[in-house]
Amino acid sequence: MSVLLWIVAASFAGGVLSVVCAALFALNARAHWVNGLVSYAIGALLGAAFLEILPEAFKLGSDFTVVSGTILAGILLFFTLEKLLIWRHCHHDHCEAHEPAEQHAHGRSGSMIMVGNTFHNFVDGVIIAAAFLADIQLGVVTALAIIAHEIPQEVGDFMILLHSGYTKVQALLLNLVSSFATLLGGVLAYFALQSMQSVVPTLLSLAAASMIYVAVADLIPGLHKRTQLRDTIEQVVLIALGVSSIFLVNLAVGA
Repeated sequence: MSVLLWIVAASFAGGVLSVVCAALFALNARAHWVNGLVSYAIGALLGAAFLEILPEAFKLGSDFTVVSGTILAGILLFFTLEKLLIWRHCHHDHCEAHEPAEQHAHGRSGSMIMVGNTFHNFVDGVIIAAAFLADIQLGVVTALAIIAHEIPQEVGDFMILLHSGYTKVQALLLNLVSSFATLLGGVLAYFALQSMQSVVPTLLSLAAASMIYVAVADLIPGLHKRTQLRDTIEQVVLIALGVSSIFLVNLAVGA
């Protein structure tokens, strides 16, 4: 079996299998679980961004200032994209920006998270290709690690899409389409690895910026609408659980 076939098979499995495993849980969740699982999703997004993606971006980047600047530019970029989404739906005085925020904010967050997830999946493909080009066994282990660390994040993505108003079928299809970026990244990296490697820190930084922006700007404000002490404790616990799940998966993979 050629290295390219290994990369194609592993990239396909790394993208699609993680989505399928996450879907087994997320798409069968009861409706009243969604609000609680959004809190978990916030923790998973922040955990993935700060504990996994950003450390890797800083490690691969040649200049910390450039990586930090890219993250800042990414946050401003996603803010601008969100504003353009609002502007696109404006019609004179009847405008999304003039409607209650609760009615529209979640739909935008679902779109934004798919952008960041696609960046992340693409980079996963690049990493898989690099590992297989170094050693077949290393490539297999890397693919398994990517499947493992993607599942908690994919569960969070499903919950965000459901919370954004997408149906279960739409959420599954969007995540499956996004997962094919892993395959695209793997194949492109096989043919142009040297040029792709220099782009990886930028892609990682933009993926992290998207996750941070969605969690902090779109999702966390929604939690403030539930002001009871019991709700607040539940939210904090679930956010911590989301962060912990990413930490524990990374710890297990690195062991």
